[in-house]
Amino acid sequence: TFFIPKQTTCCIATAKPIHTCKNTLKIYFLDYEDVPINKTWVLSPKVYESDVTLILNKLLLGYDNKLRPDIGGKSSSSSGNLCFVLAMLPQNSISEYTIDIFFAQTWYDSRLKFNSSMKVLMLNSNMVGKIWIPDTFFRNSRKSDAHWITTPNRLLRLWSNGRVMYTLRLTINAECYLKLHNFPMDEHSCPLEFSSYGYPKNEIMYRWQRRAVEVADQRYWRLYQFAFVGLRNSTDVAHTQSGEYVIMTIFFDLSRRMGYFTIQTYIPCSMIVVLSWVSFWINKDAVPARTSLGITTVLTMTTLSTISRKSLPKVSYVTAMDLFVSVCFIFTFAALMEYGTLHYFTSNRQTKKSVLIKTFSLNLTTPSMVNIRPGTSLLQMNNIVPYHEEADYAYECLDGKDCTSFFCCFDDCRSGAWRENRMHVRVSKIDSYSRIFFPTAFGLFNLVYWIGYLYL
Repeated sequence: TFFIPKQTTCCIATAKPIHTCKNTLKIYFLDYEDVPINKTWVLSPKVYESDVTLILNKLLLGYDNKLRPDIGGKSSSSSGNLCFVLAMLPQNSISEYTIDIFFAQTWYDSRLKFNSSMKVLMLNSNMVGKIWIPDTFFRNSRKSDAHWITTPNRLLRLWSNGRVMYTLRLTINAECYLKLHNFPMDEHSCPLEFSSYGYPKNEIMYRWQRRAVEVADQRYWRLYQFAFVGLRNSTDVAHTQSGEYVIMTIFFDLSRRMGYFTIQTYIPCSMIVVLSWVSFWINKDAVPARTSLGITTVLTMTTLSTISRKSLPKVSYVTAMDLFVSVCFIFTFAALMEYGTLHYFTSNRQTKKSVLIKTFSLNLTTPSMVNIRPGTSLLQMNNIVPYHEEADYAYECLDGKDCTSFFCCFDDCRSGAWRENRMHVRVSKIDSYSRIFFPTAFGLFNLVYWIGYLYL
């Protein structure tokens, strides 16, 4: 505190006294800088680089960075804070994803307290190796890389009360075991676990800070097949032979987008199934047309099934897409087998028809071998049963049933498995039945499939 008499002019010198003022009281001050405090400007001492160097040298004098703070006493408290998630990229592998983050930790070290007008010292990575830092590692990481271009992406801040904040940028390949039973309508929670490598719970206690996790703008995330739903964090304790360790876990909730698989798999498979139904409206005598159509649809479904499986990791269980593709394949194969069944019975019927026609014509053209003698009578022509041109009435093998019109048209139909009062289907009507049965069955399957996987 200086006392300045009245009517005395005072010049505040900067670095050196000024002698040009008359009646001047020579006062030496340190350099000052303007500092706003609650929007009121006051003079605050300016700190030189030499002062910061003196503070750091004093702090590091006798400092042992191999020992944790307060060793032998209470446990250190480290606040793990995954402050900013830059990007997340799920890999093609079933058990791995890549994440780019800024990882920050905060703890208190009483050995780093200092008295100065500066409250915070902002330091670069050169200071990191000179003080103690927690031995935090990521438990479920397969590979972790720190960024070193153009300089190590690390930041260190020291507060006058001994608080330390350490931040670095990392790219981590972490494990995330996906359960693909509902693929491609699946949802997952990919964890990122970290804890101390060598200090158990009684040495270092981790805890979350408020607003522990933040994410960058998701428009720049490379989540092509997934939608980011949200995240959550948890704290757990792992019991091992070397002690109990606090484990901090962050869960990234993801939901798969179905657009790609709908365009590449679901729509083509459905169209191939509908295409196989065209054969039901083609004449049953057009054997090449119906056979080629059926074989083409079956082979196309086989190709689509192989292609859809390539976009999925090799898992041993059936996924939702596998179920849909398999059912579509069954529908196309059943359409081909339907025509095979129809052709078999219709060709068998035509063969029997031709045999009967030949037999009847031989009976008409063969001369009679009957000797006309006294006392004998001629056969009456009206007793010969005429041949019916309609194939459905060639002969009968069941009482009241036309054998060639039903599935029981075998020679042993009287003693076979087919009996009276059983349901019989007209072979010539199989196409008509299929026109109704196949679309109805496929529609019901889709109704159950989509409701079951999307809403149940």
